[in-house]
Amino acid sequence: MLQRITIIGDGSMATVCALLLESRGYQVTLWGAFADQVAELIQTRENKRYLPGYRLPASIRLCADDASALEGAQLVVSAVPTQFMRSVWQRLAKHTPPQTPIASVAKGIENQTLLRPTQIIADVLQKHGGDHPDRPARPLGAISGPSVAGELAKCLPATVCAASDDLELANLLQETFTTHWFRVYTNTDLLGVELAGATKNVIAVAAGILDGLQGGVNAKSALLSRGLAEITRLGTAMGARAETFFGVAGVGDLATTCFSPTGRNRTCGEMLGKGKKLQEVLDSIAGVVEGVPTTKAVMELAGRYRVEMPITAAVHRVLFEDLDPLKAISELMSRSPKAERVG
Repeated sequence: MLQRITIIGDGSMATVCALLLESRGYQVTLWGAFADQVAELIQTRENKRYLPGYRLPASIRLCADDASALEGAQLVVSAVPTQFMRSVWQRLAKHTPPQTPIASVAKGIENQTLLRPTQIIADVLQKHGGDHPDRPARPLGAISGPSVAGELAKCLPATVCAASDDLELANLLQETFTTHWFRVYTNTDLLGVELAGATKNVIAVAAGILDGLQGGVNAKSALLSRGLAEITRLGTAMGARAETFFGVAGVGDLATTCFSPTGRNRTCGEMLGKGKKLQEVLDSIAGVVEGVPTTKAVMELAGRYRVEMPITAAVHRVLFEDLDPLKAISELMSRSPKAERVG
């Protein structure tokens, strides 16, 4: 019977997961990479940096020690931003219990390798831990969907997917995380669910740019629908199921990210649309804006799989080629007329 769960990370989503799982009666350990930050959490029992206003119960163990954090863990939840996952898991690999399932809640694609979060974990554990190709594969999964941390902390209704190639793990995650306000569906399309979670952040940056330019709701809804079309094209080209992108982990998460006033990716885009420079924007936002590095990775994947992604290409030019946001919108609107195609 599942009892002990370790959460890797101390950001907003890690904190929310700790609160949710503690309320379900599990023995929860929350691990942070930096001892001084963990010491502050222990002292205040509040994540003032990423999720202020919510007290962490004394039953949640806060820890910066690698070995003891993972000792006896029956399930590990990885809540580390994608671009930092490799270094964190290299540090933790030798302490990770063999065959213990790991579920990622990160949304992104690693720039250097174009790997998804669960692929990064698998790669690191094979190279630095006790996982080997000639042994049974460790169960890996992802929890993804429209899940704004601030709303989850308030126990507002939300629905997500627990995805894994291993249906037994997907079922375990569903059972573990489901509450009367947090509904969890299972999905065996791990590729599609993780890809949807990553690519929607790119479209959210574009949605924020429209907000900064005061482009209106009509334009934003059109952006969302055409963004979904290009995300689906890439996903199916890579082998994901098209229907995944029309579910909660796809269009559901996309809509939330594009319209949420607190989302980092949309906020980043809005500030760019108002004329601020990228580095100035990133310096002013607490936490990682995953859509920025993910845009680079998605453009590489689009080239590799020969998929046309005009919105992503426009965002890339705004972020990294100093294209004026207004000119980017104008160029998208003046593309050659064609029949609508979804996926």
